[in-house]
Amino acid sequence: MTRTDANLHLQTIYGSPSQAAFGSAVFCDRVAQAEDLGAAALTYYRHFVGAHWEQFGEDAWMSGWKPLHVRQAADRRGIVTELRGLTERDARASVELLLDTIDDPAAGQKALSAVYDDAAVENLEVYSLGDGAAMSGLLIAGRDRSGDATFLVFLLD
Repeated sequence: MTRTDANLHLQTIYGSPSQAAFGSAVFCDRVAQAEDLGAAALTYYRHFVGAHWEQFGEDAWMSGWKPLHVRQAADRRGIVTELRGLTERDARASVELLLDTIDDPAAGQKALSAVYDDAAVENLEVYSLGDGAAMSGLLIAGRDRSGDATFLVFLLD
């Protein structure tokens, strides 16, 4: 399976790019190695939230934003194991929803692995997000050595 096919399959399971501000969506872009992957991830978080970002204000949406996990170069446990290893309470709840409560959990986990565990992926970061009140979730950002990046935004109340 090519990286493009893997991304398309991930979008089939977790959603195409959107500004729904609820649920999940997968975004693909090129992010040069010299660029900060976290800054690009924040751009897609803001895009996903859409008009709600201004409605509730940046302070509200950024109150939940924090890095939870950065894959180390030697760490190849796999995305599912890495997500299940998160210890923050809200993040653990989001992981359970993301991995286990979708229509076909095995297919979702396989799709996540196909994208984020690809040997070409050099950078992987996981962030918590939310509005500081009812909404919380995760953003997974992965970039390969050529600069192709995949962002999965997952946000529920």
